[in-house]
Amino acid sequence: MVLRSDTPSVAFVTLGCAKNEVDSDRMARRAEAAGFALADDPREADAIVVNTCSFIEAATEESLEAIFDLAGIERPAGGVVPLIVAGCMPARYGDELEAELPEAAAFVPCSKEDDIAELLAEALEVDLASMRCGSASAGRAASTAAVSAYVKISDGCDRFCSYCTIPFIRGRYRSFPYEEIEAEVDRLVSSGTREIVLIAQDTGRWGDDLAEPSTLAELLARLAGRFSNTWFRVMYIQPEGISDALIETVATHDNICSYLDIPLQHVKPAILRAMNRTGSREEFESLVGRIRKRIPDATLRTTLIAGFPGETEEDFDDLCEFVESVDLDYVGVFAYSREDGTRAADMPDQIDEDTKLERAQALRDIADAACTARVAERIGESMEVLVLGCEEDGQLFGRAKCQAPDVDGVVYLGEGVPGQIVSVTIADTLLYEMEAE
Repeated sequence: MVLRSDTPSVAFVTLGCAKNEVDSDRMARRAEAAGFALADDPREADAIVVNTCSFIEAATEESLEAIFDLAGIERPAGGVVPLIVAGCMPARYGDELEAELPEAAAFVPCSKEDDIAELLAEALEVDLASMRCGSASAGRAASTAAVSAYVKISDGCDRFCSYCTIPFIRGRYRSFPYEEIEAEVDRLVSSGTREIVLIAQDTGRWGDDLAEPSTLAELLARLAGRFSNTWFRVMYIQPEGISDALIETVATHDNICSYLDIPLQHVKPAILRAMNRTGSREEFESLVGRIRKRIPDATLRTTLIAGFPGETEEDFDDLCEFVESVDLDYVGVFAYSREDGTRAADMPDQIDEDTKLERAQALRDIADAACTARVAERIGESMEVLVLGCEEDGQLFGRAKCQAPDVDGVVYLGEGVPGQIVSVTIADTLLYEMEAE
């Protein structure tokens, strides 16, 4: 096979959530350590890896669109660029995907992503032994990391929520050892990262399955002490994971963002039971009160599902009232997606698509009204902002501790350099964005 240069190059295209971004980065570092060059433009690479998302039908469709858009790119010397489909789609659909996607040269489910270098070598017909050797941990050690970066602390999930495909895609829950997490944080911090965002399907469970059990509170405390000049943020903590010890740890470490992302999904006990979850409106209101009693300025985010099978108008009204009255800063709203292979897909009293979308939008409007009002209350406050970079028009922006990546808006700044933490006063807001001086 004729390559573009003596060093074969590969481009990674990532769909879906931040956890996929972490997986793509890991695969890229393995490929680079094996001797491959990394290309930014898929149309200039010798091979393409598409790391897919398949959590819900819409994500699967987006992944397919990306695959079809990149399939069949011709090489200058003839033939087409090999396309490798990785991640959630191969994990969810298995062998049936091979028959449906003849455009792909190989399929790499989540459990086989560590083999990416060997699969690339096979697709490109090159000999790994003749390429530069190196360990998977070497990779980009000397390069500059992003100002803010994600670190996965576990994978998989044991909850088996009735609407969710994650346990079938990612497998059972497994915590990553502290030493492995610390080494990844150290690599990033040494390369210039100033904020570490800890993620997993269920971060609150971290450590309970290790040979020597531990807790998320202990993990955070150790990392915050070891990397005292680095911000730490945790996402995706299920309600049961919000322990008093965790609240105390967040409250007592200045470099742990007082930000708790707690997916509630609903507030009606009957709906939650049908989801294979627990809780109630009263329990969740109590949880919010418990957090705010110890951390008055805590930023709280949740996600909710509208239109789950069996949700009555009364159930939905109660959900809306909860969002209007409870003290939350950010609320993500999703219309229920009926996914093949899940128990919820076969439940009676399915709600039609138009009603689901209408309810989701109505709840979103209520959430936006309540949450943007809370953002506006920050006008006049002084806070620290991590400078991230410039937009296309040259506008400098950053993120405060009360803003998570990609979902909560940014702070527009007048001065600073990426990686710097600046003290500012919030002068104005526009919906979820803030302007500082």
